[in-house]
Amino acid sequence: MIGPCINAGGRLDTAKRALELLNASNRREAVTLAADLKELNDSRKEMTEEGVEEAVRQIESSSWKDDQVLVVYLPECHESIAGIIAGGRIKERYYRPTFVLTKGETGVKGSGRSIEAYDMFAEMSRCRELFTKYGGHKLAAGLSLEEENVEVFRKRINELADLTEEDLQMKVSIDMRLPFPYINEELIHELKILEPFGKGNGKPLFAESKLRVIQPRIFGKNRNVLKCRLEDQQGNQMEAVYFGEVEDCLRQMEKKQIMSFTYYPSINEYMGRRTIQLTIVNYQ
Repeated sequence: MIGPCINAGGRLDTAKRALELLNASNRREAVTLAADLKELNDSRKEMTEEGVEEAVRQIESSSWKDDQVLVVYLPECHESIAGIIAGGRIKERYYRPTFVLTKGETGVKGSGRSIEAYDMFAEMSRCRELFTKYGGHKLAAGLSLEEENVEVFRKRINELADLTEEDLQMKVSIDMRLPFPYINEELIHELKILEPFGKGNGKPLFAESKLRVIQPRIFGKNRNVLKCRLEDQQGNQMEAVYFGEVEDCLRQMEKKQIMSFTYYPSINEYMGRRTIQLTIVNYQ
């Protein structure tokens, strides 16, 4: 909870806000500064949701919806959240290399996020003459260009792309099937010993199939959390949450009712009550 609030200061205003909070000399000052940072982070969330909605609207109504590489131009979007929209939301939804561009003070700026089969920096280097500045690596990049080159860039980067249908299929690596009766606090404690998780030490991913979805519903001020119960064929139930494209997930749950999931188990503590909860990662 604290990390994103500190991050929001640097994204939308200045990192000095977080420094002032960490240097606060008394509780009253700290609470005031923390509240300001939380408001900034709430604004960042709302701006991100608005940007995602506009990006999806553009893609779904465009002639380039089926492009192998998505280039979305959101002139009103704050440049600091372009990467969040590109990587965390649009790329995951469509599973294609994605660039989100915004209008800056001196031309257009943007961020790109890629998929495993596409070397983003190498492909951008093949049309480097279109950029005033660019940089990055295989899976992520940043760029600046003139506004009149946005459509040229979209056309050129797709002409250069040679991705196959298989490349554009998301690949999920599952560690093992984990039936509900095996999930308990002892197992979750053992998994925590493996932390911290990140690149090079990925969080274990478990799976189970033929699960019945019970009472799926969307929560949160920004409607960005889906909660439900999952029941296996023996009647064992687990609480579950999902933080991705919740509207799409809810539609699938209401349509299918019996589904397969990948997930990670954890302990949810709320109002002094401890419950085992599954965080859904993928669904089908």
